[in-house]
Amino acid sequence: MTEKARCKSRMQEKQDSQSRATGTLGKAHPALKAFMCGSLSGTCSTLLFQPLDLVKTRLQTLRNNAKPGAPKVGMFAVFVNVIRTENFFSLWKGVSPSFVRCIPGVGIYFCTFYSLKQHFFLDRAPNAGQAVLLGAGARAVAGVCMLPFTVIKTRFESGRYNYVSVTGALRSMYETEGVRALFSGLTATLLRDAPFSGIYVMFYSQAKRALPQEVASSAYAPLVNFSCGVVAGVMASLVTQPADVVKTHIQVNPSHWSTSDAIRYVYKEHGLGGFFRGAVPRSLRRTLMAAMAWTVYEHLMARMGLKS
Repeated sequence: MTEKARCKSRMQEKQDSQSRATGTLGKAHPALKAFMCGSLSGTCSTLLFQPLDLVKTRLQTLRNNAKPGAPKVGMFAVFVNVIRTENFFSLWKGVSPSFVRCIPGVGIYFCTFYSLKQHFFLDRAPNAGQAVLLGAGARAVAGVCMLPFTVIKTRFESGRYNYVSVTGALRSMYETEGVRALFSGLTATLLRDAPFSGIYVMFYSQAKRALPQEVASSAYAPLVNFSCGVVAGVMASLVTQPADVVKTHIQVNPSHWSTSDAIRYVYKEHGLGGFFRGAVPRSLRRTLMAAMAWTVYEHLMARMGLKS
C-alpha cells in the first residue's frame, strides 16, 4: 500500500469514528443534549470568571472596622491584597466547588429550561411575562438541587474556613452544623437566582426578537447573542444584588441567621450601600458568564439541529 493510500485510509477511519460518535450523540434525548450543552458552557464560563466571584465574596464579607475617613476598599484593592497575602492562584480559590456546582447546575438549568419551553411553548415564542416565569422556574430547580455546593463555594471564597476539599467541607459541615447548614440561605438564593434568570431571559429574548432576521441568522450570530446577553445580564445583576449580599452573609456565618436577621445586620453595619457591596465584580462575572453560557449553549444546540 502506498503512503497516499495509507493516509487516505487513516482519514477514512477518523471520519468513521467521528460519524459513530455523532450518531451515538444524535440518538440521545433532546433534553440530555441540552444538559450536555449547558454543562460544557458552564465549564468554560466558570473557569474564566471565578476570580471575579472570589473578589465579590471578599468585598461582601469585609469587616466594617475601618477608621472614619479611611478610603473605601474596592475591587482592585481586594485583587491586589489576595495576590500579595496569598498568591495569584488563590484568585481561583473555590473553583472546585464552583465546578461541582456549575457543571451539573448549568446543565440542569438548560435541561429544565429546554423541557419547559418544549412543553409549553412548542409552537410559539413566549412573551415577556412568560419568559420571566420560564427562566425563573428553570433556575429555581437548578438552585435547589445545587444549594449545598453553593454554600461550600461561598465559604471557600470567604477565606474564613480552612476546608481542604469539597468532600471534606461537606463532611465537616454535616458533622458540626447539621444538614440545615448545607441548605442555609435557600430563601435568599431563590430570591436572587430566580428573579435574575427570569429577568435575564426576558431581556435576552426580547433583545434578540427585536433584531432583524438576517442579522440573527448571519455569521455574526454568536457575537450578536453575546451582546444581547451582556445587556440582559447587567439589568438582571443590578436588580438582584441585595439578595446576593444577604445570601452571602447567611452562608458564611455559621449561626444559621434567618433572611430577616441578615438584612438587619447588613443595614446596621453598612447602611443601604451595604446591599450593593461587590456589585461591580458580581455584575461583571454574572453578565459575562451568562452571556458566554447562552452563546455557547445556543451554538452547540444549533450544531445538533435543535432549537434552543
